[in-house]
Amino acid sequence: MNNWQKPGPLTIQAVETVALRRPLNKVYRGSKYSMQNRCTIITRILTHQGVVGEVYTGDTDDEQAQILKIINNELAPALIGKDVFNTEGCWEAMKPATYDILRDRGVVMQAIAAVDTAIWDTVGKALEMPLYKLWGGYADRIPIIAIGGYYGQTPDELAQEIADYVSYDTVGMKFKIGGKTPEMDLERLKVAREVGGEDYRLVVDANQGYDLQQAIRFVRLAEDAGITLEWFEEPVRWYNDKRWLRDVRYAAGVPVAAGQSEYRIDGVRDLIVGDSIDYCNYDASWGGGPTIWRRVASMCAAFGVKMAHHEEAQVASHLLASVAHGSFIECFHRDRDPFFWEIQTEERPIKGGYYTLSQKPGLGIELDRAYVERWKVGS
Repeated sequence: MNNWQKPGPLTIQAVETVALRRPLNKVYRGSKYSMQNRCTIITRILTHQGVVGEVYTGDTDDEQAQILKIINNELAPALIGKDVFNTEGCWEAMKPATYDILRDRGVVMQAIAAVDTAIWDTVGKALEMPLYKLWGGYADRIPIIAIGGYYGQTPDELAQEIADYVSYDTVGMKFKIGGKTPEMDLERLKVAREVGGEDYRLVVDANQGYDLQQAIRFVRLAEDAGITLEWFEEPVRWYNDKRWLRDVRYAAGVPVAAGQSEYRIDGVRDLIVGDSIDYCNYDASWGGGPTIWRRVASMCAAFGVKMAHHEEAQVASHLLASVAHGSFIECFHRDRDPFFWEIQTEERPIKGGYYTLSQKPGLGIELDRAYVERWKVGS
C-alpha cells in the first residue's frame, strides 16, 4: 500500500534482488568474445511508505553471484533509512564499496548501477512521472537499431538474421566486425546492405578487434563499396585505444563511438579531451547507473559529443530521450535477448524505426511474474 504523502521523505526499507539466467539457442560470437546465456538481475527498492521501484539491468554471467553479494551485503545495509529523493546521497552511501583495491571495481559499479536504477524508478513512481520526462523530456520516441551480424553463420543465415531485424521495424543495425580481415568483414557487411536496402542505417562494431591500420583499411573498403557508416564503434585494441581512436577519426574521416568499456567518468573525460570520440555509448548498467550516465551526458554536451547507450533499451530509452544530443537505442534478435522481448507484460513499442516511450511512471516496467519465476536462478 502506498502511504507516501507529498512532499515528505520516501525512506528505503529494504533492497531485494532476483537473478535470472536463460540459456540461448546457440553461442553468439563477436570478434573476441562469446555469449551463451542471457542473464539479468531484478532489483527492487521497498520503502516504508509503500512505493516500490523495480528494474532489470545487466547482462553479466560469470560475475552475477558476486554482484548479488555486493548488493545484498554492502549496498543494501548502507541504504536502509535513506530518502530515495536524495539520489546523490544514496549514491555517495554506496560509493565506499568501490574503495576495495583487491577486487574489480567494474563489478562493483555494476552492482551500484542496479540499485541506482531501481532508486530512480522509485522516484518516478512516487512522482507518477516517466523518468524521461523527469530527466528532461526532450523526446517521447527515439530511433532504434538492432545489434547483430555475429560470426559463425552461413551467408544465408546471416541474410535471414538481417531480414528479421527489418521485420522488427528497426531503422538500422549495428554489425559485428573485427574478427576477420577487413576484406572478409566487408563481404559480410555487404549482406546487411543488400538485405536492408540503401536506407537501412549501418553502424559497425569491432569490439576492439582491429589494429589501427586494419580499422582504417576497413573504412576505405566500405567507402569504395558505397557503404556509409553512421559510426565505427570500438575499432581498435584496448592497449592504445584512445590515441588510435583519434587516429581513426582523423585518418579515415569516420565518426567514432566508444565508452561502453569505461565504467569511470574520468575515463570518458580522457576520451573526450583526447579527441577520440564523436559518440559516447556509456552504459548506465555497467558504469554506476543513471546518476553517473547523466553526468557523462552533461560533460559530452559541453564538448559536442553525442550520446548513445550500450544495450539495455528498457533504461537507455529514457536516458537518451531525455537529452537533446541522444542517438539510437539498441535491441538484439529475439533469440539473442529473449528477456527484452518477453520479460515485460506489454509488447515492445517499435514502429517505423522508432521506439515510443512508456507514459507509465518510472521506467514503466511491468514484469511477467510467471516468466520471471521460470528463469530465476535456482528454479
